[in-house]
Amino acid sequence: MPELYESDHTKFIRELFEKNPRLPQAQREARAIWWDKKLDLDERKRFKEASVPQKGYVYFGTNTNSGK
Repeated sequence: MPELYESDHTKFIRELFEKNPRLPQAQREARAIWWDKKLDLDERKRFKEASVPQKGYVYFGTNTNSGK
């Protein structure tokens, strides 16, 4: 049976995981540092209350005819 196509990237990642079996666990630990955090409802409420409404296209001034 012929081998299925495997891209260079897929092959590299597969070989990397084979050489470093602890890598998936290290990835999960690193992800937990930045993303898997408990939700602080008070802080989230403060952020929401402090947000300032932004106009649709902030890069244009109040003069809409500036491009003419």
